[in-house]
Amino acid sequence: MLSILIVNWNTKDLLRVCLKSIDAFPPSCDYEIIVVDNFSKDGSSEMVRAEFPRVQLVASTVNTGYAKGNNIAFSRANGDWLLTLNPDTEFVDQSLDAALEHLAANPGAGALGIKQVSVDGDIQQSVRGFPTVIGILGDMTGLGARYGGRLDSYRLTRFDYTCEQPAPQPMGTFLLFRKAALASIGSTAAPFDEAFPIFFNEVDLLYRLASNGWECLYTPKAKIKHHGGESTKQVRSSMIWEGHRSLARYLWKHHGNGLGVVGLPFVTLAIYVAAFARAKGYHAGFRA
Repeated sequence: MLSILIVNWNTKDLLRVCLKSIDAFPPSCDYEIIVVDNFSKDGSSEMVRAEFPRVQLVASTVNTGYAKGNNIAFSRANGDWLLTLNPDTEFVDQSLDAALEHLAANPGAGALGIKQVSVDGDIQQSVRGFPTVIGILGDMTGLGARYGGRLDSYRLTRFDYTCEQPAPQPMGTFLLFRKAALASIGSTAAPFDEAFPIFFNEVDLLYRLASNGWECLYTPKAKIKHHGGESTKQVRSSMIWEGHRSLARYLWKHHGNGLGVVGLPFVTLAIYVAAFARAKGYHAGFRA
């Protein structure tokens, strides 16, 4: 059984398109859809109740954030396969079946990402490496894109989106998980670390899976149309700060010891300076 888990915040019209596309191109196996609505003000919950009665709706009375919203959905899921799906996505073919078949055929893989295309049909750069001090410095300075190697280990500018291959961390827009893999590293009812409320929660989860021997794969044989960041665009400055803060938290959580700690204070300062510049000032970030 497949559990499709969607966390929504004020994207009613796109959520409707997403749910209709699942109805149009459903998987051949049994499946369920769980939507956690994070206290939307645009009538999202009412729309789901009225138009998609078979969807399990959890209408939160607060904006829980993405990580906790997903944990709420996971706690209600019954599938052996668990798909976190953004509401600003749309299926255009039987890619759900293709994704399930690919992950099932690779028993050493704990998760799968697929090709993401824009509304214009362009392939989106949706796979990155795990953040490290060197990789972030290479990304910030542009040296990674120029010289490759470890300096490009985060942005992965040379990743070939036409080939099936391992993919450290596909973006959370579409991530298909093997329940047995999640069970091996902790609770399947709450796999996300809520210390990363909006960003880097899926990166943290994939890193923990990789650290326990579970590979993540990418296949271009399945695809999804991605409209792109429609929730976070509504509060852009706060989300810039939240994204940069979560990157710093991730680095300290996973690289805050050994030789990696030497460059962390400098990188952390650079991350916060970049947040201030990009957001044109200080913002509090996400608050539940």
